[in-house]
Amino acid sequence: MPKPIVYVDVDDTLVRTAGTKRIPIPASIARVQSLHEAGATLYLWSSGGAEYARSTAAQLGLSECFAGYLPKPTAIIDDQHFADWRDLRHFFPSDDVVL
Repeated sequence: MPKPIVYVDVDDTLVRTAGTKRIPIPASIARVQSLHEAGATLYLWSSGGAEYARSTAAQLGLSECFAGYLPKPTAIIDDQHFADWRDLRHFFPSDDVVL
């Protein structure tokens, strides 16, 4: 079975923002660490951009968990709809992730 590839969002997934304060979400941080330890290839993305994602991972001590950092896309061009993608599953941060 191929290694799972997982894209993780930053805001309201790994951190919450209250005014100017950023609050880490421990359960999501632990989930990222466990997915990394289980061999998943992880990418961190954000509508704030790749550098914002990279700096957030560093602040949370998760840099070694991610293979790369990306801006969240505003459009995707593909010959298939997401619903038709083989093996694509969506999880909310509070869901149990079973890959």
